[in-house]
Amino acid sequence: MTYLDSAIDFYRQVAETPDVGLCCVQSTPLQLPGLKIPPAMQEMNYGCGTTVHPTELYGEPSVLYVGVGGGLEALQFAYFSRRVGAIIAVDPVPEMRQAARRNLEQATSDNPWFSPDFIQIVEGDAFALPVPDASVDVVAQNCLFNIFEPTDLNRALKEAFRVLKPGGRLIMSDPIATQPIPEHLQKDDRLRAMCLSGALTYEQYTQRIIQAGFGQVEIRTRRPYRLLDRQTYGLETELLLESLDSVSFKVEIPEDGACVFTGKTAIYKGSEAYFDDRAGHILSRGIPLAVCDKTATKLAAKFSEAIVVTPSTWHYDGGGCC
Repeated sequence: MTYLDSAIDFYRQVAETPDVGLCCVQSTPLQLPGLKIPPAMQEMNYGCGTTVHPTELYGEPSVLYVGVGGGLEALQFAYFSRRVGAIIAVDPVPEMRQAARRNLEQATSDNPWFSPDFIQIVEGDAFALPVPDASVDVVAQNCLFNIFEPTDLNRALKEAFRVLKPGGRLIMSDPIATQPIPEHLQKDDRLRAMCLSGALTYEQYTQRIIQAGFGQVEIRTRRPYRLLDRQTYGLETELLLESLDSVSFKVEIPEDGACVFTGKTAIYKGSEAYFDDRAGHILSRGIPLAVCDKTATKLAAKFSEAIVVTPSTWHYDGGGCC
């Protein structure tokens, strides 16, 4: 049995018998006016964060959701895209698709604005998405890609890139590791399926996104997720996993490298009214300007006497400069 077979078997079990708190017991679904989430759907909230960021969902975008789970985030996406077929939810596990349909039927009764026609639940997987090239505005996945081994993760990211329209967004929430996960845990298929042993470090994770072709990556949030203790997991020291929400854009990678936004700002502290670095960045005195990490590094290196660069906040929602 491969690790993917093991994961499918595991999620078949939790589809039939929901495991409350399987992933992120401390998280709750995004609360939206007029949205009522059925209790059964809440019990199957197997994500580690959220992929539903309202700033990315203007204009009723088409959304391809990979790994439907209990249907919670598909329902949330439909809240923003209230039209027939706007949301395509893909899952390889028949029992999970059945559970999601059942939960969405209840959601239809609980939410007058919702129609089941808004969401298509279809068989498929992350490696062969059942839509044409450049056909959707958003691809989203929550706590799925982290279970893939590196070569399969590359395949999944490139497949997401394929189906996105130019300028489209890959919205993801996955665990990341604060240090490399030991090999004996990586080989434990059940822990991998439980989102505890397949996580990459932040640097590894973002670099694979960029290698798939995404020219801009924005970090929406980064927070503690799980602590793997020494005794239970056979570790020399405790290992902290974090939950990382990100939005990656299908735009060209600049010649000097992709733009990654982590919440850094640049602040001009000189005596003039503004500062022009002659590279496209104009800073008003005393006013923070959100910048990507690449630009932050350049400004700190070249203009340290005139500019203060603040640390990453790990919370960024647009409006900055590359």
